[in-house]
Amino acid sequence: MNLGLQNKTAIVTASSQGLGKASAMALAQEGATVVLCSRREQAISETADEIRQATGATIAPIVADVTKLDDIRRLVKETTQRFGTVHILVNNAGGPPTGTITSLTDEDWWRGHDLTLMSVVRLTREVLPMMIKQQWGRIITIVSVAAKQPINELLLSSAIRPGILGLTKVLANLHAKDHITVNTVCPGHILTKRQEELSISRAAKKNIPMEEYLQEVAHTIPAGRLGRPEELGSTVAFLASEQASYINGVNLLVDGGAAKGIH
Repeated sequence: MNLGLQNKTAIVTASSQGLGKASAMALAQEGATVVLCSRREQAISETADEIRQATGATIAPIVADVTKLDDIRRLVKETTQRFGTVHILVNNAGGPPTGTITSLTDEDWWRGHDLTLMSVVRLTREVLPMMIKQQWGRIITIVSVAAKQPINELLLSSAIRPGILGLTKVLANLHAKDHITVNTVCPGHILTKRQEELSISRAAKKNIPMEEYLQEVAHTIPAGRLGRPEELGSTVAFLASEQASYINGVNLLVDGGAAKGIH
């Protein structure tokens, strides 16, 4: 299937590894020009080289911290100066820290708010005017299954991410007339570095090896396994496509059926 992403320019944030990298790779495989960003210059440069060599696409790495408004503005400005516009925005950021209501400080909450919610608000605010002007755009935000099914030890994530789902619905309602779609993807257990870090902590609490813990997790998922980053990446690429032009305001679980509620 031709997703119609040739001659489209995408920004994918936090894309040096994990789900951001997988999303960037999938978009590049479909012929999009992809701007990567990360706080780590060496990591983002190496990822850019890897995706460029694998796909032949035009890839531009830019060092930026999505918790800083000035960095976000510079990221979008450099992208438009080089490529003219932004057609696709993939909002992604590392997860906020774990903790409890008594252990997390006000500073932790503000940092989590800036990282998780305000990065989406600020990035979207920067690109939306040009999407409206060109009458075409895709805004896709990677959140977490915690946005739909709260997870006890991910208190910050479970509290803040549902706000992104509300933001997504409102923006979709307002800008469908501009041929802009706004969707989120809610990954479940997908084997990334972040998932490994959480698994090590959870396994230690149960006093079992991480591998045993991951096997236990796999048994709770109807698909019988953890997801692969490229499966999430393919979902993002499809939502960015011409074929997905009638999918708007959707908060899509990508979790192998793990979430138990009706959504």
